[in-house]
Amino acid sequence: MLKIRRSFGIWIVPVALALSAGKVPLLAQGVTVTGQVTLLDKGGGPPSDVGQAVVWLTGDQAPAGTPATVEIATEDKQFVPRLIVVPRGSTVAFPNHDPFNHNVFSVSPEGPFDLGLYGRGTAKSVRFDRPGIVRVFCDIHSHMNAFILVFSHPFFAVSDTEGRYQIDNVPPGRYNVIAWNEGVASDPKPVDVPDGGATELDFTVR
Repeated sequence: MLKIRRSFGIWIVPVALALSAGKVPLLAQGVTVTGQVTLLDKGGGPPSDVGQAVVWLTGDQAPAGTPATVEIATEDKQFVPRLIVVPRGSTVAFPNHDPFNHNVFSVSPEGPFDLGLYGRGTAKSVRFDRPGIVRVFCDIHSHMNAFILVFSHPFFAVSDTEGRYQIDNVPPGRYNVIAWNEGVASDPKPVDVPDGGATELDFTVR
């Protein structure tokens, strides 16, 4: 089984729009969509390290999950964790655990912000009200980056480190499904979810 690897490419479909576009019904009926995401390098070879993928169904404005408050810390000149997935309306705190200043910001249209310089022991927060993909940087340390994926519906999952994912409570019907990893996305893949049981859907992303 191939593991997925971290990649820093540019997504290849209009991913931000796909987070809330399509035909997802409003009520979940207990069907499970599972599968495997495999990420290959540009030459089609096996992956060299481990990352996580996000898989979601495109859909109308279904009820989102309860907004949460989560953290992306700055530690040893890195964002920890580098990937979070939250419901629309959630707040992300950015505590600084390093003994020097950081300036956390994003220019992504789905959630632009600039927290300015702040030092160790300080945390600043941002609320995300628009679905989409927000890429986060530090103005002081150019190698630092992280991703925040914001969803307006509950039909998404984060894979384990070997690419396995599971989306629960999916109503029967026909959907488009997208797999994403570190800025690279699959083309939307159609799937028919039966009434009862589970559906398997695998992805390969270069």
